[in-house]
Amino acid sequence: MALPTSFLRRASVLAALLLATTAAAAQSSKPGSPWQRGIENQRQADLGNGTFLNPVFAGDRPDPSVLKDGNDYYMTLSSFDAYPGLPIWHSRDLVNWQPLGHAITRNVGSIWAPDIVKHEGRYFIYFPARTGGTEGSERSNYVVWADDIAGPWSEPINIGLGRYIDPGHAVGEDGKRYLFLSGGDYVQLSDDGLSVVGEPKHVYDGWKYPETWDVEAYAQEGPKINKRGDWYYMTTAVGGTAGPPTGHMVITARSRSIHGPWENAPNNPIVRTVSRDEPWWSRGHATVIEGTDGRWWMMYHGYENSYWTLGRQALLEPIEWTDDGWFVAKGGDLGSPLAKPAGESVGAHGMALSDRFDGDRLGHQWSFFNPAQDEYKRLSFGSGAMTLQGKGRTPRDSSPLTAIAGDKAYQFEVEMEIEPGAIGGALLYYSDRLYVGVGSNGERMVMHRYGVERPTNGLPAGKGGKLWLRVTNNEHIVTFHTSSDGRTWTKYPTQMEVSGYHHNVAGGFLALKPAIYAAGDGKVHFRNFSYRALDY
Repeated sequence: MALPTSFLRRASVLAALLLATTAAAAQSSKPGSPWQRGIENQRQADLGNGTFLNPVFAGDRPDPSVLKDGNDYYMTLSSFDAYPGLPIWHSRDLVNWQPLGHAITRNVGSIWAPDIVKHEGRYFIYFPARTGGTEGSERSNYVVWADDIAGPWSEPINIGLGRYIDPGHAVGEDGKRYLFLSGGDYVQLSDDGLSVVGEPKHVYDGWKYPETWDVEAYAQEGPKINKRGDWYYMTTAVGGTAGPPTGHMVITARSRSIHGPWENAPNNPIVRTVSRDEPWWSRGHATVIEGTDGRWWMMYHGYENSYWTLGRQALLEPIEWTDDGWFVAKGGDLGSPLAKPAGESVGAHGMALSDRFDGDRLGHQWSFFNPAQDEYKRLSFGSGAMTLQGKGRTPRDSSPLTAIAGDKAYQFEVEMEIEPGAIGGALLYYSDRLYVGVGSNGERMVMHRYGVERPTNGLPAGKGGKLWLRVTNNEHIVTFHTSSDGRTWTKYPTQMEVSGYHHNVAGGFLALKPAIYAAGDGKVHFRNFSYRALDY
């Protein structure tokens, strides 16, 4: 009897994972080893046997923009309301990535779809931002620049273009610099890349999919320009970012001139989720990248089947060029291991989410949600603790600190010393309208559910005290435990189901993230934040 394709695929993945796990265990089994730190917070893409398995970057990594700089690759992503924002990652093989820092700390709004480029020795990131949240009506486009990829980065420079999102940088055959924009328009940049010259012009009408397809909206966006031979290629997303799993897609067009006319690929869409049974939904918004060995790749995002809550994860797919100068996707539905790109690893992939708070600054894993301009003044460090001055009364108005989880099942714990007048807590946080968690003033508990408080008026000032909180998210089933000594735990009497805490329900294009918060008038001292992935 023939075995089902899904069974064979799963068997091949498990076999590859077993080989990788065995090899990694042979390298190091010591607590705190790079291997253990690497797998603490997200699934490993590198299987250790010359192959990788998507997601290449688990968790909320939307709109990836990748720059090839010699044998190095640098990536940034949409950071939306999280600050520090515009995270920058470094790789030499497109699979293993290490954090370098962030390109922006000042809140200019919700940051969408950036483009990272290098021009005449200087690095630039172009990005749109909306004020009033991801759905805010006020928006503009900005640029930051640096002479070293590790920074320091400039303050954000407002270049306008408020009608548009998703700027993509290009250099034309005339040597001039341009930004391609949503809707098929483009505009010239000044020679220094820090301002706009003239008015945008329409240059590309896109590619129209059949009306019978289930998509969110046409939404022509995310243009990325690359040049190969005598051709410029404009790779674009259409079909809407979320909505039906079959909506988002990658299309491309080419022209011998940056000014057009642009001819659509005969094999559009290059990538599209055809069925909701596939492992990855809403695949789109691609950057085309040349590998160091002549092979080519696309990096784009997609939602994992049934896990909109994790956000859009970064996916890597090989492409091949046809004899007539187009490219085709060769990764299938990305459910099976693929041959790794060439290049050496820069080290253990990702970063640990656990934090002993024994440093003197905020770790790379943390970002405030929609902070005020002076938000960082709330922070201080010392005696093995991160101290956070209270703000607001509830998670909604306290700008919680959030981290990106890449696992379907995980658990985290944190120790809190709550000063009189303060409220501290642990959360799964989607936005200021939707979150779950537990908080305390040191005397009483408050439950956060559906983005509201029980009791509904929150908590009054209390006498403070010590409390340990544990949050378990086991494939959307959330359980809380509390402890007064960090050893004996009591299960909180209410459990929650959070599979609906995502964009298609609440808007925002965000992800459900582990978070901690401090509210009220006092301070909360956080110690020993510990995160671990669970088997599933």
